[in-house]
Amino acid sequence: MIDIKQFISAIKQIAEEKGISEDNVMETVEAALAAAYKRDYGKKGQIIKVKLDPDTGGMKITQTHFVVEGMDEEGYITGPLPQSVAEDRTDLMEPGQRGAPVPADGVAGAEGPLKVKFNPEKHLTLAEAKERKKSAKVGDEIVQTLEPKSDFGRIAAQTAKQVVIQRLREAERASVLAEFKSREHALVSGVVQRREGPLVFVDLGKTNGLLPAMEQMPHDHYRIGQRLRFLVVRVDENARGPMILLSRANPDLVTELFRMEVPEIDAGSVQVKGVAREPGSRSKIAVTSTEEGVDPIGSLVGQRGVRVQTVINELSGEKIDIILWDGDVERFIANAMSPAKVMNVKLTDEENRVALVEVADDQFSLAIGKGGQNVRLASKLTGWKIDVRSPRENLTHNEDTAADAGEAGADADDTGAGESGAEPAAEGDTGKDAAETSEA
Repeated sequence: MIDIKQFISAIKQIAEEKGISEDNVMETVEAALAAAYKRDYGKKGQIIKVKLDPDTGGMKITQTHFVVEGMDEEGYITGPLPQSVAEDRTDLMEPGQRGAPVPADGVAGAEGPLKVKFNPEKHLTLAEAKERKKSAKVGDEIVQTLEPKSDFGRIAAQTAKQVVIQRLREAERASVLAEFKSREHALVSGVVQRREGPLVFVDLGKTNGLLPAMEQMPHDHYRIGQRLRFLVVRVDENARGPMILLSRANPDLVTELFRMEVPEIDAGSVQVKGVAREPGSRSKIAVTSTEEGVDPIGSLVGQRGVRVQTVINELSGEKIDIILWDGDVERFIANAMSPAKVMNVKLTDEENRVALVEVADDQFSLAIGKGGQNVRLASKLTGWKIDVRSPRENLTHNEDTAADAGEAGADADDTGAGESGAEPAAEGDTGKDAAETSEA
């Protein structure tokens, strides 16, 4: 015997544990009870529905009939098939055609239109329906209340159990899919569960996520049981349930980590304008303030560097340069070259977005960075191709030009002296010219 009140209490507990709405769980249980009732007390072809009342604990059981025009001498439905009958495909004439779609005017097969067998357990002719309800017409559903039963046999109970398990699993999958679909490009926390070759499987609580090789950071070891934060890149659905693709290498991961640590970003007083990243090595993030008195760089750094250090630790020691965004391209490029100090920026080709950056001699290697990393990240962040030049390079270029001009002048002097018989210039004059050149 089923205690409906205890049943409803169990439904609430299941809904809370599985993260499914109580309505979904209730519908699942009602479908299971309908299957159990039909197994023990119903007949083949009956459409049984059960409705539970959570307040009183009562159970209402009904049987539904579809109204059709009539039936012929062979026992097939005559007239157009109502949509409700067309969608119910258990009584198709040909066993091999079971499951095929049936439009209202029947399905044209190789041997003519398919017919639906009249079943008194689920169909009513229009004349029979009018005896129960005068306003009945073809396509209506006539609902009849049945005597409630709650004492089911072992086989019926197993049938109900299977229905509940299957429906709850489907509802849970749908709930997880909807939850993570809404969290695409957001941050999630997970525990490394196992590794299969280059793939890393992550336990996200309700389901597992997949971290492919191309989305991994080079220096992460992904030890089993290690808790890390990931970016949800994409959520797909397959036969086994939702497939959640994660990333540790995506530039948006840096943005979302700072969003967690810096309340000013969520409040809107600080905006992230762009991120350039080489995962596991270095990142540059450009920020600006929308309110006076709010220091965007200071907001991300935090008191004594606590905020930025938290992000660096989460990224396994990846260095982060926080750049002040500027609407003026030249100033923005100069800021993006940090930590190097820039003397001058020239936009040499605005159409192709090429800029020339001049730095002091002692800043040249810092501006380029190890393996060209600093200038490469600055170029990604700003969207401009950046050439770096120091004054020494300019000076060398000018000296080469002057030397070429001097040789040409000397040749001209020699030619002139030969023609006029004039003597070469005095050593004092040459020294004077050199001194002037040096001063220049």
